Amino acid sequence: MAEEGDVLRVVLADDHPVVRTGLAALLESVREGRPRVRVVGAAASGREAVRAAVTLRPHVVVMDIRMPDQNGIEATREIGRVAPSVAVLMLTMVEEDDSVFAAMRAGARGYVLKGAGQEEIVRAIRAVAAGEAIFGPGVARRVLGQLGRPAPPPDPCPTLTPRERDVLTLIAEGHPNSAVAARLGLSPKTVSNHMSAVLAKLGVADRAEAAAWAREAGLGPAAPES
Repeated sequence: MAEEGDVLRVVLADDHPVVRTGLAALLESVREGRPRVRVVGAAASGREAVRAAVTLRPHVVVMDIRMPDQNGIEATREIGRVAPSVAVLMLTMVEEDDSVFAAMRAGARGYVLKGAGQEEIVRAIRAVAAGEAIFGPGVARRVLGQLGRPAPPPDPCPTLTPRERDVLTLIAEGHPNSAVAARLGLSPKTVSNHMSAVLAKLGVADRAEAAAWAREAGLGPAAPES
């Protein structure tokens, strides 16, 4: 982290030379505020970004997601391992929720969309260098929307494989093994083997108990009220 009045050393990672050159000129032209931003290096791929983080020890790497050799999310994860003091700010055109959260899980401290103004980008760089998390306005709304959603209920039996879950669901719906086999494109013997595994994992004695368990867990039609 740079102290007030210091220069913030920044590496720009983007596979488009025009973007790197334009962004460098934009950042170097800023005279207001502290700390000042100085571009000390550039990278055209994820691997180059990791190497620059290690050799140049910038305060911040401004990282695109879509790059050759190693994408920005993979590079961010690697930087967190080999140069943990270096903050990463994503600056990208990619705004899908999966990419935003993958970047955060990889260790990025901020996520701003290309097209943001000079002031917003500089503010984001200074913020992540100071240890804050920051998102561009559009990204922030998406993040807050995700955080506001109720958490999914816990999986009642996480040890079941997807195929075992399929078999159990159909059993809970009242289908015999032959119908389960036809529906799933399996042999009756394979269905029987899956069912044996399900009984063992659930700790129940027979398919009737397994079906009742599945209905209680919401995998089949609701159990009738007594």
